[in-house]
Amino acid sequence: MTEATAGERRQGGCLCGAVRYETAWPPLLTGVCHCRHCQKQAGTAFSALIAVPFAALERTGELTVYEDGSESGNPVLRKFCGKCGSPVFSETPGGMAQGMIFIKAGTLDDTSDLEPTVHFWTSSKQNWVTLPEGAALLEKQ
Repeated sequence: MTEATAGERRQGGCLCGAVRYETAWPPLLTGVCHCRHCQKQAGTAFSALIAVPFAALERTGELTVYEDGSESGNPVLRKFCGKCGSPVFSETPGGMAQGMIFIKAGTLDDTSDLEPTVHFWTSSKQNWVTLPEGAALLEKQ
């Protein structure tokens, strides 16, 4: 076990259980993306996510990959379970350059202590969404 994989761990997976993962805990970042692409991919107003070290992620099961564009112009690899359709991971060039991958927070087995501290792409958030006081708000990314 490397330094990146030592310590506390959390597990999660897709709706049907065909994809499972385990990662280091706590995450590097807990955030919410309000971009139109995440809204469409999640089928709701935003995508809650955590960033974790790529080296600290272990996964099992087959993922389907959709290469999406983004409002920033950079590609986003959206990885999901091909059986149940659950979005599980997102990879961006910037994140991977920093050694991190994004996990869709709702796929964690235990979400009880999640508290997003940053909101991205607030310029395209749904009008009915209220942003929490004290969180970092970024109009774009």
